[in-house]
Amino acid sequence: MDLALLRTFVTVHRAGSFTRAAALLGLSQPAVTSQIRTLERQLGRPLFLRQARGVTPTTIGDELAHKAAPHLDALVEITEAGLDDESSLRTLHLVGPPEFTAERALPALTTLTGEDGQGFALRASFGNAEEALEGLAAGHHDLAISTARPRGALLTATALCDEEHVLVAAPRWVELLGAERPVRHKGARSTDGLLMAKGAHALESVPVVEVHESLPFVSRYWASVFDSCPAVPGTVIVPDLRAVLACAAAGAGLAVLPRYLCADALRRGDVVALHEPPVPPLRTYFLSVRTGTLAMPHIARAHEWLLRAAGDWC
Repeated sequence: MDLALLRTFVTVHRAGSFTRAAALLGLSQPAVTSQIRTLERQLGRPLFLRQARGVTPTTIGDELAHKAAPHLDALVEITEAGLDDESSLRTLHLVGPPEFTAERALPALTTLTGEDGQGFALRASFGNAEEALEGLAAGHHDLAISTARPRGALLTATALCDEEHVLVAAPRWVELLGAERPVRHKGARSTDGLLMAKGAHALESVPVVEVHESLPFVSRYWASVFDSCPAVPGTVIVPDLRAVLACAAAGAGLAVLPRYLCADALRRGDVVALHEPPVPPLRTYFLSVRTGTLAMPHIARAHEWLLRAAGDWC
């Protein structure tokens, strides 16, 4: 049996689409369709059920993929290991949310780029979860960091870390709310008593700083902590959490931010935590690859290094 046909078959099985598989393989869609039909004729059984949107494997197709995929991945690993021994510099394409990628992932990965002469060139781009996973599936990226777990067999995801969300504002808002003046440099929780007494209603007079009109961070926090929806629309909308922090520190209003991003500002007293519930809201990041590509040494090293570094981020 032709290994090229099996490779095309496994790619279609993982992608769930002839079109997407063609893009990953660098082939035309008719070429992929022709190869799958050739394989089906050789086996005498259909491997996929054609549908309006993509394809679904038959039972025979699933069985063949289960048997063939590990061996094909092993062949790729052997080939890529040979390339790595020749010290050819490979390029790793990473995509993720701008703040987390800039503050966490890139500093960790750049320690690998020149390590012992076995590093890799690094190219990074930013995108939301949908954009990152779509780009990864299309072959534009090697690794994707996202807050959504991908579905289907084409992508494989591993939980990377959890980030804690904190409700913050400039110290002057604590005074305006009528609570005790915050103590600088100690991350004081001086409004906790007020919020316990009045709940989210105590914050209705405070403007909101967010990354989007839909208030994704504030809405998630309100639903998790106060079991309600925010009553105030966004006053300042800026699509970068680092800018949200700067605006909140300048007194523009309250914001919900990842603790890693605002920890230094909390220590300096530029912002204070308005509330610290017993169980803070968390959001999970996932590290995703196209299934089978961890056979490539430079992707495997970056994947392993990020997972190792994430142990210090939680």
